[in-house]
Amino acid sequence: MPTISKKGVNMPESPIRKLVPFAEEAEKQGKKVFYLNIGQPDIKTPTVALEAVKNNSLNIIAYSRSEGSESYRMKIAEYYKRNDIHVSHNDIIVTTGGSEALLFAFGSIMDENDEIIIPEPFYANYNGFSTASGVNVIPVISKIEDNFALPPIEEFEKLITPKTKAILICNPGNPTGYLYSKEEIQKLASIVKKHDLFLIADEVYREFVYDGVTHYSILQESGLEDNAIIIDSVSKRYSMCGARIGYLVSKNNEVIKTALKFAQARLSPPTLAQIASEGALETPQSYFDDVKNEYVNRRNTLIEELEKIKGVKVAKPNGAFYCIAELPVKNSDDFARWLLESFDYENNTVMVAPAAGFYSTPSVGLNQIRIAYVLNEDSLRLAVNILAEALKVYKD
Repeated sequence: MPTISKKGVNMPESPIRKLVPFAEEAEKQGKKVFYLNIGQPDIKTPTVALEAVKNNSLNIIAYSRSEGSESYRMKIAEYYKRNDIHVSHNDIIVTTGGSEALLFAFGSIMDENDEIIIPEPFYANYNGFSTASGVNVIPVISKIEDNFALPPIEEFEKLITPKTKAILICNPGNPTGYLYSKEEIQKLASIVKKHDLFLIADEVYREFVYDGVTHYSILQESGLEDNAIIIDSVSKRYSMCGARIGYLVSKNNEVIKTALKFAQARLSPPTLAQIASEGALETPQSYFDDVKNEYVNRRNTLIEELEKIKGVKVAKPNGAFYCIAELPVKNSDDFARWLLESFDYENNTVMVAPAAGFYSTPSVGLNQIRIAYVLNEDSLRLAVNILAEALKVYKD
């Protein structure tokens, strides 16, 4: 019998999606499931994006350029300029989601068995992208007690070897919601320049920052032009997850030239989705102001309700729309499955993402979950109440 590749065997399951069959079965049994497991906003996509697709005059949906259409990339560069990030359209490659941008970045700067240092917990698919690329993740643990702040820079230095090629951060963070300060970015900039490494920043949640703080991009840091690679996406910014449009941005010409070869190998990013995404760049600021206010209210409601539950510890996020909560259970994988298979409160239950899948260090985060506060406030209150009732009766 033919065998599956070692890479395929080692490819991790998504902690966000692996419980979907159990949720579907719960719904077939008549239960209402509150989905706190996935970052799919219920915010409406901007009208300008939808209208751009409806009103296009294409007769043929043809390939675009491998790096993305020039008009779109020029408008992306203008968007960055408004955010004090000064790049040319030639510094941008449009990709099929931020996921492909990460794969292009990994393929462009790392060979098999090279190493990338990532503060954990981190976006679970970084494990998958690393496995697919034959790259080894070297984790540096951030702690819920410190609100998942950047670990001491000395901890990074201890992990650097001749195989280390990059440090990767998500800012603001998924799954923690932590927002790195300018000072923390500068510490990372100093270490990557000192050791001649790349600094990759997944900045897809740039607009979602709260409490009067501002986002500081790695491409705002002077002297980091050769080291910095930004991963970006329209998915969350414009509530366009299904468009699958992202971009890789770097002022390092060799990185862009190399990533373009990967882009050419997959031909081009989707044409209609680029039209929608180009239209989305005309979204008025009022849209983002309203969305930010909505997420602040949701975050405050979620944290307030979670803190009422005995034995639950929660980190307060300053960005994105996720938080990590520590539960009084031994194994959140078992608990999350039990919620869907065996529990309901007034015929309702919740789906959460076990946090162990957001770590690469074995046996870390076993009693933690990630919650995406992408539901309205009333639904969040009800969902947390269901969680509280479940914890009263759950037996490890």
